[in-house]
Amino acid sequence: MIFGGLTTIVNIIIFAICYKVLHADYSFSYAASWFWAVLFAYLTNRKWVFHSTATNVKSVINEIWQFIVARILTALLGYAILSLGVVILKQDAQIWNLIQNVFVIVTNFILSKLVVFKKKA
Repeated sequence: MIFGGLTTIVNIIIFAICYKVLHADYSFSYAASWFWAVLFAYLTNRKWVFHSTATNVKSVINEIWQFIVARILTALLGYAILSLGVVILKQDAQIWNLIQNVFVIVTNFILSKLVVFKKKA
């Protein structure tokens, strides 16, 4: 939960900087915050959350690939939720970024535990 929370903070800060400070639209802000959050999440999840045992190049590349594909899938879910709030409901992007983060965090944890960093038998 600690690193999920820290990943969310990375996402929220980068989104806010892009959206409020740089005046980027919500789509760019989402993509930028997604990139930095995914990078942070992989590095922390691999070592401290799931204690990855992948050591050779092939297994690490496979792990990274699975992690990124899982994150792309949840990014689509998050973007759909964010767009629903901003485009259809005409509400604040920062609020809907928080809302989508809740759904994405839970889904990311499940995918990481069951697919990306699953323990080998």
